[in-house]
Amino acid sequence: MKNIAGGSYDEILVEDGIYILKIQNDTQEPKLIARDIDSSYIQFHFCLKGKSKFNFNEGNYYLEVNEENSLLLYNTQKDLPLDLVVSPGSWLLSVVMTIRKFHSLFSDEADYIPFLSEENKEKKYYSQEMVSPATAVVLSQLMNYNLHPSIKKLYLKGKVYELISLYFNKTEDADLEQCPYLADEDNVRRIRMAKEIMISRMAEPPTLAELSQEVGLSLKKLKEGFKQIYGDSVFGFLFDYKMEYARKMLETGKHNVNEVGLKVGYSTASHFIASFKKKFGTTPKKYLTSNV
Repeated sequence: MKNIAGGSYDEILVEDGIYILKIQNDTQEPKLIARDIDSSYIQFHFCLKGKSKFNFNEGNYYLEVNEENSLLLYNTQKDLPLDLVVSPGSWLLSVVMTIRKFHSLFSDEADYIPFLSEENKEKKYYSQEMVSPATAVVLSQLMNYNLHPSIKKLYLKGKVYELISLYFNKTEDADLEQCPYLADEDNVRRIRMAKEIMISRMAEPPTLAELSQEVGLSLKKLKEGFKQIYGDSVFGFLFDYKMEYARKMLETGKHNVNEVGLKVGYSTASHFIASFKKKFGTTPKKYLTSNV
């Protein structure tokens, strides 16, 4: 994990030939990310929040990827190094995989993947697509997880395979069968608005009834749609977000336990400590001691 002044760049080796890149820019300034990626790799980029700009040929050409969109890059004839401008308040998750590894996943399905056919496999292939609700769930799970180190690698491998499977799943009704409320783009927009409201008012969040009224969705649509997109209940998601926010505040060394607890909505230090221990298995003080 590399901190980039208000954000982070995390590169994870999932298995031989597969990397995950997690990029978060929580500042008010654009961040530049550069990484060598040669022509033996295929790249999947997913913008979860905000927008990012991919530069090519030393900035002479670029592609913009906006929130809830993806970019696939594949060119066996030319290296495509990462030359990325991440806009303020933007999150990006990328899967970088060797073409050899990718071919092995689809060895029996070459006709199903356009650029794996004999006539196209030596050509370049770029594709921009919307992120489906089912894919958004997996992306959220890859960005936010709290796992024992012994199973982390297995979990990430499974999620990457699931992500790639969903990316190439062109059955138009697949997501709608899982959650009919997400057939309507307006419902999805309102559910994402609900998430932002909970985050912005995490110290004093509205009740579910108040939230459903504020975003203009029935309680049932809000609860089921939120679970489908974010993989958790509204308050389950908020709890995890608050604890992660608290952890990062503590790590700066600028705030004591009481201050952090108040910031994330706990009126007493004892309640905050109990919640922190429930999430991370240790108290804030012991956590900081073990991470010095």
